[in-house]
Amino acid sequence: MRVVKFISLAVILVLISVFAAAQDAPAQAPTVKHVPITNAPSNSGQEMFHSYCAVCHGTDGKGNGPAASAMKTPPTDLTVLAKKNGGKYPADHVAAVIRGQAATPSHGSQDMPVWGPLFSSISQGHEAQVQQRVTNLVKYIETLQVK
Repeated sequence: MRVVKFISLAVILVLISVFAAAQDAPAQAPTVKHVPITNAPSNSGQEMFHSYCAVCHGTDGKGNGPAASAMKTPPTDLTVLAKKNGGKYPADHVAAVIRGQAATPSHGSQDMPVWGPLFSSISQGHEAQVQQRVTNLVKYIETLQVK
């Protein structure tokens, strides 16, 4: 009986030590997992947005995607682009950002890819398909603007 009590006490002490050590361990910062680009249909801005953008910008475009907390620079709230531009949706600027032709804090950094070259790679260099992808993404993001 004494042996059972001793073993039970030892197990309880080990469990308490494990839980205490887990509480003292520093929380790991979330990280962004880089994965190869998939070939979402180029004719659907919504499908491309959900495949390429939502992980950071969120499905609603507000910058609250699952990877947002791991970003060094918070993702832009894409729903207020027109509001921040005097009520006019800046389609040309959005297209330039997607293509990597406009400076932004996140696009092109280690956190956020420049989609133009990636679209070119999955489109096998066909510029018309790259342009279709960019245009359809720009049009879809326009639908997310707050009224």
